[in-house]
Amino acid sequence: MAEATVALVDGMQFVVEVGSGHSLTIDSASDVGGHDSGPRPMELLTAGVAGCTAMDVISILRTMRQKVADLKVHVHGIQATEHPKKLLSIHIEYTVTGYGLVEDRVARAIELSETKYCPAMSSLRPGAPITSSYTILEADEEIMTK
Repeated sequence: MAEATVALVDGMQFVVEVGSGHSLTIDSASDVGGHDSGPRPMELLTAGVAGCTAMDVISILRTMRQKVADLKVHVHGIQATEHPKKLLSIHIEYTVTGYGLVEDRVARAIELSETKYCPAMSSLRPGAPITSSYTILEADEEIMTK
């Protein structure tokens, strides 16, 4: 079960406590009554998508015995200008760094996350179309043996 509780601190600043017991501060920009002391809720939404798919992809690549040194996932969401300013589209860019990575396996790991495993993405689709791209970077073998 996914749970979160927010409690007002001051202005537009809230403390969020999630079901696992972790907490963080969310806020808005100072020009709209906030203190700019934490991420905005929509930023957390895109961060949730990035984190969800990153965990899937790294797990799948490790199961495929791919030598991954680094994985970065950048999510760019386009928001409507009119309220409720929902996400109109999402683009996910994966950068996978490793030694001797097999491109078909990287593509398959991403596909599995996007179509089968990532609940964050599934929750946003079909309301916000999701596209993706990936880049594979070769790491030095020395990095992989440390």
